[in-house]
Amino acid sequence: MNKRPSLVHTSKRDTSVFFLLFIVLLAGGGIIAGAMFINYDPLQEALATDQVIDTLFIFEGEHQDGKVKPLITFVLMYYPATKRAAIFDIPGQAGLILKGIDRVDRIDSIYNPENIEVYKNEVASFIGNKIDYSIVYNLDTLEKMVDLLEGVELFIPAPVEMYDGNPPVLFASGLCRLDGAKVRSYLTYKLPQETDEAVNLRRQRFFYAFIKRLGEQNRILKQKSIAKVYHSFMKVNMNERERMRLFDEFSNINMERVSIQSVAGTTREVSGQTLLLPSYNGNLIKEVIRQTLINLTSPAEGQLGDRVYTVEVLNGTTTNGLAGKTAELLRGFGYDVISIGNADAIYENTIIVDQLGYQVIAQNFGDIIRCSNIQVKTVELEADAVKDTGNVNYKSDLILIIGGDFNGRYVTGG
Repeated sequence: MNKRPSLVHTSKRDTSVFFLLFIVLLAGGGIIAGAMFINYDPLQEALATDQVIDTLFIFEGEHQDGKVKPLITFVLMYYPATKRAAIFDIPGQAGLILKGIDRVDRIDSIYNPENIEVYKNEVASFIGNKIDYSIVYNLDTLEKMVDLLEGVELFIPAPVEMYDGNPPVLFASGLCRLDGAKVRSYLTYKLPQETDEAVNLRRQRFFYAFIKRLGEQNRILKQKSIAKVYHSFMKVNMNERERMRLFDEFSNINMERVSIQSVAGTTREVSGQTLLLPSYNGNLIKEVIRQTLINLTSPAEGQLGDRVYTVEVLNGTTTNGLAGKTAELLRGFGYDVISIGNADAIYENTIIVDQLGYQVIAQNFGDIIRCSNIQVKTVELEADAVKDTGNVNYKSDLILIIGGDFNGRYVTGG
């Protein structure tokens, strides 16, 4: 008598086959996902989807208490479609609640040269914007990098002579091309009477000149024999091919339109150390970044798209010093405040006078302080006069008359 096949055995065999097939599919999917992750290219995605490219530049300083700290940190934001860029100076003494340690401290306190991602992510959180790439130099590799670039040109307004250092710090005045050793000295010295703001400004000038020089020498740096040496001078979170493509993009930056901005805040002693506490609990820098992204990605309005907009600030309230404080706020957003003063009367409501006649420009400006009260009073000018803010018939692009509804940051009355 023939026995019927066991239904139980058949069911178990079918289940095993299904389970094995599931494992094979899962493994195959993992391999595909892994390959996609390995081949992920933030630069290619940014170019394909019309995004801003954000890069963190870190220049490490000398060892402090056995630790390496960033001497200077900059975020370079570049929009390929308009070839515009903006530079943000992130001071190491910026004080904030660090997520990694859950306490208020200097942002550079969590810097670890062996794990740049932690610091990069903290800076990204601080500015409220993603950062795609990181590029790190130390002072030794920066010297070599500058020499490979055949120097960096910087304007030095007054001669510098310090003989108590080893070596002494000596700079002539005027436009100078500095080699690697001179650049190292330029970034690290501080005169006895020099303020921190002056030192930061000097370092900002260097970074601007450095990026400009990279663009000028890009073709030479791409030569195979030089590219490998060049790549070895920096720590990056990309391969050599990606780095070359990224610096190809940087060579297209319109350096005449680059704005350099710093973190605004108040210096205070906290737990025995000096911290720069960002204005408005750090929200101001995030708004500056947001406004900058709008400016970078906005299509140029002919010649007007290639210039920094000028502003007059007039105080129409009884609060002393309000125009000056507001001017600082607007400069943080990249506007050129050419004059401050008192209005001709006391104003209940804040007014923006648009002397250009470009609605988008005036609205973007109004968004900064949440002011929609915009009056158009255009001034007819020849094309050349648009660039000449010293023209007797033209003082500024925009006039801000501060009214009683302005609380020092926003218009509260509409």
